Amino acid sequence: MISRLTRLSLVVALSAAAVPAFAQYGSAMKVAPDRVPSYFVLTNSHVDVDVPNTGKNLDQPGCAAVTYNIGSNGQTSNVVAAKVFPEGDLGIPAVSAVKNFHYAPSSANRSGREIATYYVVEFNMPEDQARRAEILKKCVLPGYTSAQ
Repeated sequence: MISRLTRLSLVVALSAAAVPAFAQYGSAMKVAPDRVPSYFVLTNSHVDVDVPNTGKNLDQPGCAAVTYNIGSNGQTSNVVAAKVFPEGDLGIPAVSAVKNFHYAPSSANRSGREIATYYVVEFNMPEDQARRAEILKKCVLPGYTSAQ
């Protein structure tokens, strides 16, 4: 049987262990994709992407919203496919692309304050702009303040 003091010590120890992880993710300011250039400038014009040979809905029109942080060193971290439309394997190449983004702080962000944002990767988009806009709406993530 675990004593009350042991349980309390265990809870305190686990809580203390979680603080650094929370600080890592919690310190980044959420920035909408259209505001990223105010903080960081993408420095690479080409990225290598790992694309699976087979998978679900890889040949369908769609998008993937990929969340990530940009650190003071311009590197991306915590890269996650947060939303994929249509449901399938489009998140794999989307995450691969964003992991290869490199940034430099903008003149307004000389200190390189870390930000959290997202990028929408488009796949096999139709020529019709109305249909394209309809698809892209499915990859908008809430909680990121836009400049508009």
